Amino acid sequence: MNLSSLLYPATVRAHVQLDSKKALFPFVGDLASRSLGLDAGEVSEALLERERLGSTGFGRGIALPHAKMADLGGVRGLFLQLARPIDFNAVDGLPVDLLFILLSPLDAGADHLKALAGVSRMLRNEAVAERLRGAKNDEALYAMLADTETRDAA
Repeated sequence: MNLSSLLYPATVRAHVQLDSKKALFPFVGDLASRSLGLDAGEVSEALLERERLGSTGFGRGIALPHAKMADLGGVRGLFLQLARPIDFNAVDGLPVDLLFILLSPLDAGADHLKALAGVSRMLRNEAVAERLRGAKNDEALYAMLADTETRDAA
């Protein structure tokens, strides 16, 4: 999984203070606007639309919200480590504290699916998830994600 093509230091945040799933999507929209130059409202709405189809919380405190959008140059990711878990209607009923958000161009097709599968596989590794939960700041969190990529490639 080539996370360096998806994530940037500016799209990774540790200890994010959110109190609900409803607050998440506007926060992600603002972060995508500041870090990727996207329209905050469009990002928020695209993620919310997808979430209405069913929760992207796949268990053990992890969610993978994703959406396809027009005018996006490639698959992009944002990663959030929440200060406190929030209810996410996940399949196992547990609240979520780790979120990997994927944004893809409308025509991404296979690239979108490969990114979803790779990120999901990485986050299902309990040791990786626990390391990410222990990150103290944005820089450490980004370094852990990049290190996971390097170790998985070896």
